[in-house]
Amino acid sequence: MKKALQMRMLRVVLAAVTAFAIASPVGAQQQKQNDRQPANPLVRLLQSKGILTEEEAAIVSQAATPGESERRLARLLLSKGIITEADYDQTVAGTSVMTASAEGSAGARVIPAVMKIPVGTPAPSMGTPGGPAQQKPAAPAVIPAVAPIRVLQSEPAKREGLIPDIKLGPVRVKPYGFFKTSIVRDSSSPQGNDFPLPMLGVQGDTGPDASPEFHIKARAMRIGANFEWLDASPKVAVTGRFEFDFEGNFTRVNNRNISTIRSSQAGIRLAWARVDYAATDKTAIFALFGQDWTPFGSSTLPNLFETTGLGVGFGTLYERAPQARFGFNHNFGGSRNFKLQPEIAVVLPAFGNVPAVIDNELAFGERQGVDSGRPEVEGRLVAQFQLDKAPGVAPAQIIASFVQGERTAIVTAAAVPLVSGPNPTVFRSAFPTGVKVGSSRWGYTAEIQLPTRFVTLTSKYFNGEDLRFFFSGQLLSNYNDTTGLINTAGPVASIDGSSTVVFGFNASGAPVVAPQRPVRTQGGFVNVAFPLSRIFNADPAGRNAGWQLHLHYGIDFAKARDVRHLVTAANNRHRSDLAAGTILYKLNQWVTFAFEQSLYRTRALRVLNSAGTPILLPLFRGVPSREAHDIRSEFGTIFTF
Repeated sequence: MKKALQMRMLRVVLAAVTAFAIASPVGAQQQKQNDRQPANPLVRLLQSKGILTEEEAAIVSQAATPGESERRLARLLLSKGIITEADYDQTVAGTSVMTASAEGSAGARVIPAVMKIPVGTPAPSMGTPGGPAQQKPAAPAVIPAVAPIRVLQSEPAKREGLIPDIKLGPVRVKPYGFFKTSIVRDSSSPQGNDFPLPMLGVQGDTGPDASPEFHIKARAMRIGANFEWLDASPKVAVTGRFEFDFEGNFTRVNNRNISTIRSSQAGIRLAWARVDYAATDKTAIFALFGQDWTPFGSSTLPNLFETTGLGVGFGTLYERAPQARFGFNHNFGGSRNFKLQPEIAVVLPAFGNVPAVIDNELAFGERQGVDSGRPEVEGRLVAQFQLDKAPGVAPAQIIASFVQGERTAIVTAAAVPLVSGPNPTVFRSAFPTGVKVGSSRWGYTAEIQLPTRFVTLTSKYFNGEDLRFFFSGQLLSNYNDTTGLINTAGPVASIDGSSTVVFGFNASGAPVVAPQRPVRTQGGFVNVAFPLSRIFNADPAGRNAGWQLHLHYGIDFAKARDVRHLVTAANNRHRSDLAAGTILYKLNQWVTFAFEQSLYRTRALRVLNSAGTPILLPLFRGVPSREAHDIRSEFGTIFTF
């Protein structure tokens, strides 16, 4: 009863605001005279109490329709923590009937997405740069629960859903970003990287000790902007996003070599445009074109402070890739506000196999995916609902995704090998124009994100083959299966130098090419997060309102029978896992401090000789070892804008 009364009062306030600010002739006349002086006394009251700034009050008052005015006010109250997402949905949905006649189409109303971004990428604020000094914002009514990282857009975009900081004619722009600094100490980092990778076999021997390292890094700086282009149709929303960071390559020119340690290049993370069409008041259809997070595997990410790699090879699976994606979102409503969103995409096929010669990599990169002559197909199904109806709790999601793709390795006619014996050109005679051989990729995931008021559970399981590009399978891709072949020749480098091809004779004595098989893999992670400040009833307006604890475990397997085809003394890894604990303290909406303690571990496959003695063990600390590990301590700051 109390909740229903609060909702009715909130709707009355919103309706009164729009009635005075827009519908009132006096208010309209004053708005024309001075956009920064809202006519509505309620808006002025909210402004005088510091709940709304002068700029925000003007944004509410300048809305073209009463419905848009009330939605702008609701979004501002949501961003300040005065109302929850559930309150927002119920209030705007409840008041849309009152404003339908003024807007001309109640069906055009689509709630904008509330994007949750990783620990390293907090959501942009609502502030307007260049304006007067803002008054102190009102304290939130409740400390929010831990929200899962959500890089997928699970809500349709809404026309004029973006409150811009910059207007360039019909284009609305809202920049965002963060500056992040990390101080890191690794007990073992033999690759020389400032982020962890599976160890055994990547670099080889660590030397006389575990090769500890110390790093301070600031290259995780990230900048982006959300865009909106206003279409003439009230049912069409055109949005976009561009985002880049400085995690990229170092410049390979002499005048920069002396400063490469601090001068990494900027690289595109996201660059896409999207069109949403509100077919009904419950269903929206959308299409996205550009580089975005892949539908396969990227929907659920761990809440780790170390975002360079984000646990690659240790149970995390994700990617960003050029794509064309299509889908729809249907809101079934109900007490849990249930929504369903299926998607299908054609994606650039990439496998992450590195050419052996750096000139090849600089010239055309990895090409075996595109050499297959067909796109990669990915899909995703997202079910969203309100699991916990308490204030400040994000909706829950259950997600399934899949991928299917092909790769092709090419050997030119001139590269087909000669052999010794009476017929040295036997393979060239059998393959006079060269050879094409390849393998397939497939995979699926099952993912859950279950936020509640006191704990948030995030988990993902994946299974598939040749998932190196998605940072799993111990970063192994494929192998030449020479089983049953005799008198093999090669391996011969493929045309791009990123893999090899083997020739041989089958049981009938015919010359053949060894088939290439993908390395099969499975793994996943579990992340449990606790809003400590909420659990211990801290003051939402106090300095202790921003404490969180995250516990994480992830594991990645490559199938042993596949790894055995690749075993050498320097390449024998088959399983890696990660255990981490992260403490976050949010000083205010702009500044966060973090400390993360983690254990990264890689294990080698046990291969026995005929006498039963382990062989081909990689070296760690200079001796053959079945396990290598890195105890990693990381402290840092995140400054958000």
